[in-house]
Amino acid sequence: MFQPLGFEQRSIITSLGRIVYYTNTGSLWQDDLTAKDEKETLLFLHGFGGGSSAYEWSKVYPAFASEYRVIAPDLLGWGRSEHLARNYQIGDYLNTIAEFIQQTCTEPVTAIASSLTAAMTIRVAIAHPDLFKSLILTTPAGLGDFGEDYSRSFFAQLVSIPVFDRLLYSTGVATSNGIRSFLEQRQFAQPNRVYQEIVDAYLQSAQQPNAEYAALSFVRGDLCFDLSLFIQQLTTPTAIIWGQKSQFTGPEIGHRLAEMNPQAIKFFQPLEDVGLTPQLELPAVTIGLIRRFLALLN
Repeated sequence: MFQPLGFEQRSIITSLGRIVYYTNTGSLWQDDLTAKDEKETLLFLHGFGGGSSAYEWSKVYPAFASEYRVIAPDLLGWGRSEHLARNYQIGDYLNTIAEFIQQTCTEPVTAIASSLTAAMTIRVAIAHPDLFKSLILTTPAGLGDFGEDYSRSFFAQLVSIPVFDRLLYSTGVATSNGIRSFLEQRQFAQPNRVYQEIVDAYLQSAQQPNAEYAALSFVRGDLCFDLSLFIQQLTTPTAIIWGQKSQFTGPEIGHRLAEMNPQAIKFFQPLEDVGLTPQLELPAVTIGLIRRFLALLN
């Protein structure tokens, strides 16, 4: 799978299995004045969907490698990490994200997370505020927000049919055409921003053995929840970036969530003509906003 220059693959063992992550190493990023272990840590967490992995942030996190210690994991069931043959639940990710931080970081981190994983990161920060310095989140939504239950949707019910779900994954999700179609029609605001490397990276992740288990758990709605029931408990300083053309959760959801906790959520930045993943669609703009919020939050 795609691995940026100057980064190496490492792994840890959690209570549910092995998590692979990528971190900046070597002389490309280090000098005699500041050893990597003395730098603050930025943790990049990818969202969920057919073929998701740490690749989602790979056009962004190298920009911070000379100033920060960067860690970007493939979450359990995605990318190169362990793929368990199980129906994943919300608690699986809340627990393993916390375990990952506890095993890889000695100081509070700034977590930069995407979509449903960003919403889960809020819940981890509520349960373990000592692990976090700040949060910078793109489109953080539980996909069940304010009583909207995605799991009752027609598509979620369709994917819940045994045998059919595996058939749908193998023929409609884990194919080059299926991934490109989804990225162009649902994930990106502008189809011409989807280039072949993105499709290839998603496809390679989607075709890992047992990759369908995490993806189908997500599509069925097993991992969704109502973030509005939790967000008022957040105390970690937070900034939110929201693509105005996100088809899954529009910016009005983001505004409502941010307004529920202005003490913690310091900034809400909508982006015009951007979909669910600005980090892939407009990485340079995303880098600029992260730099701005790092200075303001920390």
